[in-house]
Amino acid sequence: MKKIGLISAVVMAVILCACNQNTPKANLKNNIDSLSYAIGMSQTQGLKQYLSIRMGVDTTEIEAFLKGFYESATSSKDAKRKAYLAGLQIGQQVSEGMVQNINQMLFGEDSTQTINEKNVYAGFMAGVAEATQIMTVEQANQFVQDKMEVVREEVREKSYGANRKAGEEFIAGIAKKDGVKELGDGVYYEVLTEGNGEIPADTTKVKLHYEGKLIDGTVFDTDLEGEPHVMFANQVIPGFKLALTNMPVGSKWIVYIPQEQGYGSNDMGKIKPYSALIFTIELLGIEK
Repeated sequence: MKKIGLISAVVMAVILCACNQNTPKANLKNNIDSLSYAIGMSQTQGLKQYLSIRMGVDTTEIEAFLKGFYESATSSKDAKRKAYLAGLQIGQQVSEGMVQNINQMLFGEDSTQTINEKNVYAGFMAGVAEATQIMTVEQANQFVQDKMEVVREEVREKSYGANRKAGEEFIAGIAKKDGVKELGDGVYYEVLTEGNGEIPADTTKVKLHYEGKLIDGTVFDTDLEGEPHVMFANQVIPGFKLALTNMPVGSKWIVYIPQEQGYGSNDMGKIKPYSALIFTIELLGIEK
């Protein structure tokens, strides 16, 4: 007991020196007091790293964090304070979560563009306060459904419209090339090997090799040297499916797919919006 008392006295002295007016003063009179203090301290292991990496907190501002922590932890019996701190938490989630997610959805990797954050906050606050002068929550939901894709297409067209033009010019040139045939829907193909096997239906499971390239020659996917893919013919982009459902087993084709029969306005990493695609497809067999 004397040893615990001595440790407690030393800890108390350190605490009294280290704490400021924003933090509570520990009072270690017995084992429960000391255990309580130790439990609190034990929970801080790795906290600074978590704050820095996961929450983006500047850990040189730790006093501000401690102030906020204590106000939040002790506000459960104060309804107004509890509501205020909940607002701080939700505000952070909206600004650092929802806004970033919407920006990613609309603008992709283009960090120079952003939605109007002040209007997001104004709309959020109006919805919570049930202020419906501009629109109701139901009208807002409908507007988002109606306009999200419209705005997304406008943004992608502005950023990647050149891809569309380049793809159209490329496909138009391919259409004039000797030996190239049209499948329909703007998809063209060139026969490297003509098979004489069964032609898959769109619900057929097929085994194949393929390589995908952009019109500048960049390879974005290939398995020509590896294990073949096994998939259903309807599990691919429309232009690829059109080719598969017209190829006899044993065939090897080069297929030229316009963007609207590919990934369209979707950003697929190496495949940017409105990209025309070139696939070399070798149909090996049908899986029963």
